Amino acid sequence: MTAGLLPQSTRPLQLTLWRTAQWIGVALTVALLAGLVWSPELTLRLLWNAAIPVLPATFLVTPQLWRNVCPLATLTMLPSDRPSSRKITEGTVRTATVIGLVLLVVLVPARRAVFNTDGPFLATTIGAVAVLALVAGMAYHRKAGFCNAICPVLPVERLYGQRPLLKVQNVRCLPCIQCTDRGCLDRSHLDSLRTVLGPRRNTIDWMFTPFGIFAASFPGFIVAYFLAHDGAPAVTTYMQVLQGMVISFVAVVLLARTFRATASTGITLLGALSAGCYYWFVAPGVTNAFGLGPAVMWCIRIASLALVTFWLARATRGNGAAPVVERVLPIAR
Repeated sequence: MTAGLLPQSTRPLQLTLWRTAQWIGVALTVALLAGLVWSPELTLRLLWNAAIPVLPATFLVTPQLWRNVCPLATLTMLPSDRPSSRKITEGTVRTATVIGLVLLVVLVPARRAVFNTDGPFLATTIGAVAVLALVAGMAYHRKAGFCNAICPVLPVERLYGQRPLLKVQNVRCLPCIQCTDRGCLDRSHLDSLRTVLGPRRNTIDWMFTPFGIFAASFPGFIVAYFLAHDGAPAVTTYMQVLQGMVISFVAVVLLARTFRATASTGITLLGALSAGCYYWFVAPGVTNAFGLGPAVMWCIRIASLALVTFWLARATRGNGAAPVVERVLPIAR
């Protein structure tokens, strides 16, 4: 954003606030791990029905809000820029994207089998991912090895954050050293998508790239997950989710080929459809978890669908965030 919109004297204060928020995020993660072990029932209810449902909406607004404070990003940045660390190439980004997609598809259905009810097991898994983030930070510059590569949340950030409503700068990498040759979501949302789609983004076969398969399958993935039940055998849950993904993918391929949908149009529509499906199904769980009535459930559904509709309208117009946003959320370079 334009640095001149802020007086020079106020820039350190803003960076200090962001840094403070980052370490608060780490402290909250430590508290989360402790809560999952010592008070799992309450902690799981707050995590799955209060904290997690907010994230997709923030990604639609701008994934940078989360990426600027994500505790795992803070951890992976700690050992970054070591003499032995290196940049990550465009080809490696596409390969690492597949790893992130696999992690996402494996970890989310595992909620039904174990994570929704077993706090200590979830705490152990989060700890393992945190160690993975640290190791990636040792091997690659800054956010290249984890946040821009194998993070299981990154595919969703790319899908929902392709046309952010607000413009917020990446405050972790000042200055940017281009630790990722291409595909960094923090530098350009659309370039990040173009990189992971690869050359086939300009053809009708864009949905057969790894990210295209993910985007086309994701609506079915979401619906199938919410139709599954906690405590069901893991094999049953994964087969149900896989079936939903296959149905979704086949439907998207048929529609895309019938209407000759480009990657730009298809990925945008799939982002809106996925977000809409998520909030439609998550609303009952949120209200039931806290003893709220049907009226609140419908308020959540209507508000989220309004956000998704607004996001889609802006995305299909191809406008970025409104210029006035730069005056609301200016960040110093």
